[in-house]
Amino acid sequence: MTDVLPPTPEGLERAAALLRDGEMVAFPTDTVYGVGISAAHPERIEALLVLKQRPAEKRIPILVAELGQAVEAGWEADERAHRLSERFWPGALTLVLATPTGETQAFRAPDHFVALDLIRRTGPILATSANRSGEPDTLGADDVLIAFATQQDELPAVVDGGAVPGGVASTVLDLSVTPARLLREGPISRDQLAGVVEVA
Repeated sequence: MTDVLPPTPEGLERAAALLRDGEMVAFPTDTVYGVGISAAHPERIEALLVLKQRPAEKRIPILVAELGQAVEAGWEADERAHRLSERFWPGALTLVLATPTGETQAFRAPDHFVALDLIRRTGPILATSANRSGEPDTLGADDVLIAFATQQDELPAVVDGGAVPGGVASTVLDLSVTPARLLREGPISRDQLAGVVEVA
């Protein structure tokens, strides 16, 4: 049974405790509801993909509260990353960063108090939209319960932060190359990005 937790200090701490234990939790972001695991438990990625019925080759982005959390985890953030995060985070910009060995990973700081609170309590969260792949986005806690109605034993909790707006997926900018490469244009336009960094 999936518990519905309120966005109170007690509810958020319960959700954070589940994440720290390697459990999956759904929660609101600035666009849709997401479902995730603590990035400290990468062994749980397969369970997240099974819940989502998502192909393994589709990478899962990491939600952070600030750029420093990505750096602490071993990802490189150059001056461009710092300028962009200062200008557009929290918000609808996903940045693709690299390690010194060339491995890449997408990061975003969501502009929602519940998501940011959980991240501050648990550290970065590997998160994707809280719906089965190919099905409609979930915009409220009830939508999440319906989406995973037959899998409630796999999803211990959802934080009910009220309705979220849905809308356009985040802009994705690849900073593993120079000049930066725009992979997906969303709410933040190419022109806005080009005002901060060089974009191919």
